[in-house]
Amino acid sequence: MKRTASAAWQGNLTEGKGQLTTQSGVFAAQPYSFRSRFGDDPQTNPEELIAAAHAGCFTMALSLFLGDAGFTAESLETKAALTLDEKQLAITAVHLDLTGRVPGIDAAKFAEIAQQAKANCPVSKVLNAEITLAVTLAA
Repeated sequence: MKRTASAAWQGNLTEGKGQLTTQSGVFAAQPYSFRSRFGDDPQTNPEELIAAAHAGCFTMALSLFLGDAGFTAESLETKAALTLDEKQLAITAVHLDLTGRVPGIDAAKFAEIAQQAKANCPVSKVLNAEITLAVTLAA
């Protein structure tokens, strides 16, 4: 399986502008800029998209591993907070904050399976960053 995306850029680094497009077309010609990466411009940026991809990938992996252990989630919600070190120009950390409602599971088992998902989701595997996880099992 292969997925594609593209980027177009015009101008210099700080005053230029670009557009990001995904193969599916769901994300088509979305603007991004230096200010959206390093300032407060509300447009998207590559790091935001990586955070979204990581949250989505981890949550799906967790659903898989829960199912393998005989559990089905009523709900899973993951927030991903990505840290970009501007001096190193490197993604240095991602913190995943998970809240789940899973009938019949105890907090320790839920945390164990969540750690398994964190270690094995494809996006976690590709990132060269510290990945931390906070787990909350909702009643």
